Amino acid sequence: QVQLVESGGGLVQAGGSLRLSCAASGRTFSDYGVAWFRQAPGKEREFVAAISISGGTTYYADSVKGRFTVSRDNAKNTVYLQMSRLKPDATAVYYCGTEPRRTGSSWSVGGAWGQGTQVTVSS
Repeated sequence: QVQLVESGGGLVQAGGSLRLSCAASGRTFSDYGVAWFRQAPGKEREFVAAISISGGTTYYADSVKGRFTVSRDNAKNTVYLQMSRLKPDATAVYYCGTEPRRTGSSWSVGGAWGQGTQVTVSS
């Protein structure tokens, strides 16, 4: 099974930007679609974005459309989440996961999760 490691989190002021990375090892990363989720304190994990195996199709939560961009570099076994115009409500632990699945308007992950990276947006 593929192993995932997120990085790139940190503290940023509102309006700033961060780029998260999700690096994979153990299996052929290009076999997997990948999704980003986030979990704020006291809240459930929520879907942020997803990208297809080829990178040609992307999906976004309404709350991040136009500000976040998901991309991938299969040669580097890495998926990225570029986050711009960050708001304090983006403060959360961000996770990447493989084999995203959508049922109606709900998303889940059928494969592996990473350990998460903390993003804190100050006002």
